[in-house]
Parts: sequence; structure tokens; C-alpha cells
Amino acid sequence: MSNFVILTDSSADLGDDLVRQLDVQVLPLSFTLEQQTYHNYPDNREMEPHAFYQKLRDGAVATTSAVNVSQYTEFLEPLLQAGRDVLILAFSSGLSATYNSSVIAVQELAEKYPERKLYTVDTLCASLGQGLLVYLAARERDSGKTIEEVRDWAEANKLSICHQFTVDDLHFLKRGGRISATTAVVGSMLQIKPVLHVDNEGHLINIAKARGRQASLKALVDKMEKTAIDPAHQTVFISHGDCLEDAQMVADLVKERLGVPEVYLNPIGPVIGAHAGPGTVALFYVGTER
Repeated sequence: MSNFVILTDSSADLGDDLVRQLDVQVLPLSFTLEQQTYHNYPDNREMEPHAFYQKLRDGAVATTSAVNVSQYTEFLEPLLQAGRDVLILAFSSGLSATYNSSVIAVQELAEKYPERKLYTVDTLCASLGQGLLVYLAARERDSGKTIEEVRDWAEANKLSICHQFTVDDLHFLKRGGRISATTAVVGSMLQIKPVLHVDNEGHLINIAKARGRQASLKALVDKMEKTAIDPAHQTVFISHGDCLEDAQMVADLVKERLGVPEVYLNPIGPVIGAHAGPGTVALFYVGTER
């Protein structure tokens, strides 16, 4: 057991098996669907991803909530009382108030437990981009680095985590205010699929358009081909909105074209999926620029 805990939140979209393998802890975010609130645990104990996305396909609307200060405090305090130091790798401040809550909780708990080390990092990442940063940070920890060294590593490397997304249903982006209603209607009629990324401020930005689903999936790999650092020695992460075949197609492409040895696939959880919708595919890797 390491001398410190790496804590992230469930917007990192890490599956339960990988959470256990990495020996990290995950604070669940919540979402509300059909007037009932659920927690998004890595083991999907309260709702399976397929069931969630099927409800969205049937017209249900999901809303999400950031982690508040009291939730952080309740999760962190037992760890501090047990003599553990904690490094938080939080959901992008450009997309959620979760990181801001962690800052307040850290300030309050640092005064109460001055003998403990407690830090938080704004990952400026989302979904398995955040998960990839957690994965790499856990490897740094396991190599023997101190909590301060891993914190500094995460701060220095977080903007190298590239996020490339495409969505299948434009109406979810319209609902979230990312595109206009006219763009959604016209784009759907013409089968125009947006290609998006998370920028250096942690915001989701539309960067390109592709005609048709296959072209949009290939565009993700095209971007990776231009910016990936030594892809033949990377583990690449891919998340998807209940469309495993499309995600597997992207995984096959990065293996064939870029020689990537290992790809980790996992569904996009409800916290991200509520805003991106079913059919979203996202590709994450280490690159020269976002």
C-alpha cells in the first residue's frame, strides 16, 4: 500500500477493475433521471450504462450535479484520520464546479489535520482523459515518487493529455448549448458529425466537421497521428456512449496505423453521457498539443 491515496471522481470514467488495479479511490458524482437521483460508481451498481443510454434514446433527460464541499469532506476525513495523505485529481474546472469544491474542502481539512498532506489538482481533463491522467499518475506513484512529486508531475503533464470526441446525435450538444438548434437540425439532415476536443482551459470545443459517422471516427485517429508522442509505447484510452463496435473500430485503427500496443475501452458514464448522448466516441492519448 502506498503512503498516499490518489482520489479522483467518477467523471474519469474508469471501470471498477482498473480502479482496483491502480489502487485509486473514486468519489461518485450524481445524476438525476426520471425524477430519481443515482450515484455514478465505477461498478455501475445503481445503473448500468446500457440502461442509462437506452433511457436517453427513449427521450428521457438526465441532469448532473457536481461534487459539493461536504461530500469531499465526508470522503476525505476518514482517510486523513487513518493517517493517509491524499492527492485529488479533479474533473476539469472548465466543465464542472467539482474542482472548486475540492479546493474549499482541502483548505478546511488542512487546518483541521495540519500533520497530513492534502493536495488537489485541476486536471483540465474529462472522461477517460481524466482517467488516463489518473492512470499515469498512479504509475508515477508506484515508481516510488512522493505525493509532492506526483502532484507536480500531474500539473506539468496534464495539458499533454489529448481529448478527441465525436458525437452521433447533435441534439444533445444543442441541449447543452454547444450548438444552435438550426445547426443541430441541418447537421442531422446532412449527416454532419462534429469533431470536438478539450482545450487548454478544460472546455469542450468544436474543432472540425466530418460527413458521416465513419469519417468522423477516422478523423479522431487522423488528429492523433499528427500529435501523438511515441504512440507505439503508449496505452491509449477510448470511451464510448454505448457504442462498443464504433469504439472498437477506433481502437483497431490506432493499433493498425500507429502501432499502439494496448487500448483500454470503457463506457462514458452518465455524468458525461448526459451531455454528449448515446453514440459518442472519445479518444485519449499523450500528445504534443491538445
